[in-house]
Amino acid sequence: MSVGRLVSVLLLLQSRGRTPAQGIADELGVSVRTAYRDLARLQAAGVPVHAEPGRAGGYRLVDGYRTRLTGLSPGEARAVFFAGLPGAAADLGIASEVAAARLKLLAALPAELGEQAARSAAVFHLDAPAWYREPEQTPYLTLFVDAALTGRVVEVRYRRWRAPQEVYRRLRPYGLVLKSGVWYLVAAAEGRTGTYRISQVLDAVTDDERFDRPRDFDLGAYWAGYLDDFEARRYTGTATVRLSPRGRRRLPDNVPLEVVRAVDSTATAVGEDGWVEAVIPTESTAHACGELLRLGVDVEVVAPDELRRAMAATVGVLARMYGLHADG
Repeated sequence: MSVGRLVSVLLLLQSRGRTPAQGIADELGVSVRTAYRDLARLQAAGVPVHAEPGRAGGYRLVDGYRTRLTGLSPGEARAVFFAGLPGAAADLGIASEVAAARLKLLAALPAELGEQAARSAAVFHLDAPAWYREPEQTPYLTLFVDAALTGRVVEVRYRRWRAPQEVYRRLRPYGLVLKSGVWYLVAAAEGRTGTYRISQVLDAVTDDERFDRPRDFDLGAYWAGYLDDFEARRYTGTATVRLSPRGRRRLPDNVPLEVVRAVDSTATAVGEDGWVEAVIPTESTAHACGELLRLGVDVEVVAPDELRRAMAATVGVLARMYGLHADG
């Protein structure tokens, strides 16, 4: 049972009035049977849910009943959306508001639901950053949050990977995205919408100029499209490789998921010792060489020749470094 879903049912009845079970099920994306169970649980928890029979019937709250979701400050109301993301809330500088909002929400719920919500919070914890990575420094994160919410232009000095590495931009912040522990800003600049890694912002100053965020801009849809485009631009070539059984098992820990999927979809057996041959996507010769060398003797590059020569040259350098001949 989802405590959050029960609260959603309660707020749905409060905001819409009489609603049939099918309408509740459709709104929350559950079965009608689940909607009936949720309504029964609310009744068991002391919420006065009244059932009205007939074709025009449904479920409603007894007249005058309202949940006690009162007393939230504007900052706390905003913090509710980060109640399950303590790390993100701390990054945004609203950790104390999140704590206060959670206490008020718990106090507003019926006793049984409040206890269940507290138990749920106690057994889940989100740690967004990846392993073996120090958290990125984002001193301008709260500035961008405020600019996105108030519609103010921000002047930035930004470091990017291509030349010229340092550029100046006047940004119109549309929103922020937390991806694998890394904060990104989605903003309009110079007539186009782009993505900026906030840790790469060297300086930022809020301007007096205001802007209106496009009403039809969908941050989630933009981000999904950005990821698709990034993957398309990221992999510019392919390579044919042979992998031992152990090498194939080690793939998920050493290469991106896209490479693992490519091996799974193109692998064909070569010989009787379990080795397979597959075609994988590659970013560049140097990048592919670095990734594949992690697999050691469990991988062999078949093509292209440029990548095969790069692998051999790197192995030769390593052999000389350790006082060995390349042939062993």
